[in-house]
Amino acid sequence: MIVAKLDHALYEIAHMSRAEIQERWAKLTGRPVPRLSVAMLRLALGYEIQARAKGGLSRATRLQLDDSGDARPRAIPLAPGLRLVREWQGKVHVVTVDGAGAIHWNGQRWKSLSEVARAITGTRWSGPAFFGLKQRRTAA
Repeated sequence: MIVAKLDHALYEIAHMSRAEIQERWAKLTGRPVPRLSVAMLRLALGYEIQARAKGGLSRATRLQLDDSGDARPRAIPLAPGLRLVREWQGKVHVVTVDGAGAIHWNGQRWKSLSEVARAITGTRWSGPAFFGLKQRRTAA
């Protein structure tokens, strides 16, 4: 029953207008609506609904994300099944990592996230930075 309700809620999001998504976001989270494209708002709202239905991130993942206050950039390992989503110039790009750890985007296999970032932007980017896997943390 819960799965059917979750599926229905996610289906509804795909057909909502920007105003409807913003209204649902504010009602669900009680937070200001992020300044994102409609496509990214749909993804964010979908995540929030799924997190509430299924319990959100595990404790270990939350700890990893909140870990230490060092100033070095850190990258999240590319685990099999990982799916990265990035909006660039109004288009949503999805990169997946297969069971062997290979990176896939746009129907092709790529050697690195940096290659994918270059193909998307036309400039030299750090792939982990482009996809938000690196964060500069300030010392506490």
